[in-house]
Amino acid sequence: MFVLVITTALSGTAFAGRSIAITTPVAPPAWGVMERLLLEEKSQHIVDFYDFYFNERGYLLHKPHWGSVDGVDDLFDIFGDWTILYSLGGRQSVLDLYRKGNNGGIRQYTEYKTVATDIAKDGAYYKEFVCMADWRHTGEGLRGFHLEALTDPEDVTYQKRARRFAGFYMNEDPDAPNYDPEHKLIRSMMNGSRGPLMRRARPVDWAGDMIPGKYHMLHGRYGSRQMEEMTPEKYENEYLVQVYELAEVVGDNPLNLLTTNLALNAYALAHEEKYKDWLVEYVDAWAERIDKNGGNIPSTIGLDGTIGGGTAEGSWYGGSYGSWDAVFWYPASGVQYRSLFSMGMWAGFANALLVTGDQKYIDVLRWQMDNIFAAKKVEDGIVYLPRNYGVRGEKSEAPDYWWEDGDIYWKEKKVTEPKWYNYQRNGYMNELIDLYLYSMEPKDLERIHKNGWVEFLEGRNPGYPVQSLQQGFEEVRGDNERMRNDETTPETRLVDWPMRQNHYGAVTNLNRLMCGANLSGMQYRQLARLRYFDPERVRSGIPEDVAALVTGMNKEKTNVTLVNLSQTEGRTVIVQTGSYGEHQCSRVEVNGESYAIDDRFFTVHLAPGAGAELVVYADRFVNKPTLALPWHGDIVPKP
Repeated sequence: MFVLVITTALSGTAFAGRSIAITTPVAPPAWGVMERLLLEEKSQHIVDFYDFYFNERGYLLHKPHWGSVDGVDDLFDIFGDWTILYSLGGRQSVLDLYRKGNNGGIRQYTEYKTVATDIAKDGAYYKEFVCMADWRHTGEGLRGFHLEALTDPEDVTYQKRARRFAGFYMNEDPDAPNYDPEHKLIRSMMNGSRGPLMRRARPVDWAGDMIPGKYHMLHGRYGSRQMEEMTPEKYENEYLVQVYELAEVVGDNPLNLLTTNLALNAYALAHEEKYKDWLVEYVDAWAERIDKNGGNIPSTIGLDGTIGGGTAEGSWYGGSYGSWDAVFWYPASGVQYRSLFSMGMWAGFANALLVTGDQKYIDVLRWQMDNIFAAKKVEDGIVYLPRNYGVRGEKSEAPDYWWEDGDIYWKEKKVTEPKWYNYQRNGYMNELIDLYLYSMEPKDLERIHKNGWVEFLEGRNPGYPVQSLQQGFEEVRGDNERMRNDETTPETRLVDWPMRQNHYGAVTNLNRLMCGANLSGMQYRQLARLRYFDPERVRSGIPEDVAALVTGMNKEKTNVTLVNLSQTEGRTVIVQTGSYGEHQCSRVEVNGESYAIDDRFFTVHLAPGAGAELVVYADRFVNKPTLALPWHGDIVPKP
């Protein structure tokens, strides 16, 4: 099996220069033992979690509910780290349960129909995709699907969905005319398999039907942890009021750049140029708007392509949810949530880098951060960065509101001069880390303040691996304990409740340590320095008993330690440079020897109990991104 797989992967060529044998014995390091155990413990937790919260049909045991405030996306958000765990080396059962639960959830919400809003009156899902929603939530619901790309891309269902979902934004489906090719924009902030919402959004479009019963109202305005009776008055004051401002949805929004993840998925299967062409066209249109706007990404684009055309006042920073001057406002705590411009912007421009290899797209991200840092505040040597720009301030009063004909209205807000506001310490940490990983420029590194993982990569925090793995064990233990003590029933459980028993931190830490990847929670796709395959089991993921630790990175090289914890059996691992093979490995240095590679992957044979540090040299972002596994060749075979 092993020889056949490798021969196929290398198209019959010999292993000369592409295979490395490591025979140096090493004592099993603490981080390696912990890494393997955490992969197993998190896998077992997912098995237990599934048995507790799902039925035999793959349906989540809860009260189905439409809405972005708390609704359909939260079911699929449960699977957010399952597929990446499998691709790291988690159990086969993790992938199997993801597929069963994901398919069950699609059926469950295809069957669920709303009354209060016409958006989902014929089903919350249509053609296996959310019918119409904003990409803050659609993106969350697709997190597991995007990362499924790194598991088994030959899967027939996955391939069909990848192409169909991308087609919803390329006008390939007459039911989903989401894209305007003339103005190069997505026509509404709320869109999906039934097309764009081309009218003013109402609170019920966001919050869905009121469901009588007693629940934990986690997504209510006050985030109650206690079981409370849902009444029309409570639903109005807890749910509907918090989305009263989210009415102006017609026109394009930065969140829609998350649709480029769909185009990337489809392109990476077989390099069909139409997906790349659409992705680049759409991102370039946003780049032009940002250039016209002095480096700041506009919050809305009118249907005629004008900046700010989607807002009543015509400002580049106004509009609805996800924009610079629109925030959820919770009077009880005085909290104003940050704008979410960075979600779509970071994903879109990084995807453009991936398919073109052109760092000009990262220059746009840096320009945006330059503008934000120019507005920074420094207090006692601590840098505070603004999350919002517009006419509000952190201490603005809540506007009075009233209901009329089922819709909500409010008194005019006092208009002041626009300014940066909502300052936060260590703001934009994930964005700054991603920017540095894309560019590997020292100027981007300098802006990252006190991040344990980055400090470890820079040689200043040697205890980080063990500490982060310990945190992962604590998370799994806590999730299991809360699950065992969960007294809710399917009749008293809303869709967001099970997520409290399935956190992402453990997998995030494993991903950083093993692959050198920052799987930031809002972008929903993986760009890693390294990725691993098991040729004996013919699957994604590091082989049994093997542990990996990325200890350093710069533009030219990646330092990684590979260890075989088995003292009796040899192990073989295929190492790929880049999640999508986007980096071309030139050579590998180990134990004073240099091995020429000139490919996107190489093979390492580990003797029993052996290990070593490898220095992997690669040219970054020079290959077409591919989901092909090493034994496929350059593209994924069609079913």
